[in-house]
Amino acid sequence: MQKITHLSSNWQCWIEDNLARGCSELSLLEIMLRENFDEEFAANRIYKLSSKGASQDQAKPHAPGAGPSAYVYDAPRMISQGNVVRTSDRDVRLTFRIAEPVVAVLDNLMSPEECDELIRLSSLKLQRSTIVDPLTGSEAVIDDRSSFGTFFTLNENDFIARLDRRIAEVMNWPIENGEGIQILRYKIGGEYKTHFDYFLPDDPGSQVHLAKGGQRVSTLIIYLNDVEAGGETIFPHLNLSVVPKKGSAVYFEYCNGQGQVDPLTLHGGLPVSVGEKWIATKWMRQRRYA
Repeated sequence: MQKITHLSSNWQCWIEDNLARGCSELSLLEIMLRENFDEEFAANRIYKLSSKGASQDQAKPHAPGAGPSAYVYDAPRMISQGNVVRTSDRDVRLTFRIAEPVVAVLDNLMSPEECDELIRLSSLKLQRSTIVDPLTGSEAVIDDRSSFGTFFTLNENDFIARLDRRIAEVMNWPIENGEGIQILRYKIGGEYKTHFDYFLPDDPGSQVHLAKGGQRVSTLIIYLNDVEAGGETIFPHLNLSVVPKKGSAVYFEYCNGQGQVDPLTLHGGLPVSVGEKWIATKWMRQRRYA
């Protein structure tokens, strides 16, 4: 069935009414996807009709296909020396970057042997992945996130401690502000539809998580294997697609010193067509995570 790429007056009124009632953009997007709307089209229309999108129509757009942003960009947290990010035990190559929003693709962040070991350790304890319920803050399983995963506590063992340190140095943020490394495995057809990594400030359920260390400020997604086909990480507002490559990573920032969050970092994981996809994700918080 062909995806819907037009918005009737009834659907527009529905979006405006629910936004006015305080419903999150993500919850509206999930409903529209179930009704067969094209994902990028629906995300852009919701954004345009939101108070953020409406208030920004007079400004210059920051990215193709997306409404401009009132978000104030700080200096990037990640520090590189030319095209290299130096850590205590490894030089990581910077192969691509965008200034606004801050997005960077990194190569050689982990060795093939480290990737294999992380997969091996994770395979022993995989469970179905969850999301944060926007109303209650509890963990929930949804069809839009069809992966299996697990996580490692900070510095859980010597191997994880070495990775935690290197990742914190790459992200240039205190190691104690990081959530534990999360591992996800996607089989054929597995995907994660577009979403934000930050907690939507207006969602009642976000308060439970914001109390544990403040807002998430940045993300690092590390690819642990080469995917035969599919599985790209997409940023719809940027027209950007990152292809998984073993040992490489994509980094992005979305919360500034004022506590603003950047809607242009909407992203998702495309379905795996052939093979499987393994990723490791690190989220950093404003303060010490506890």
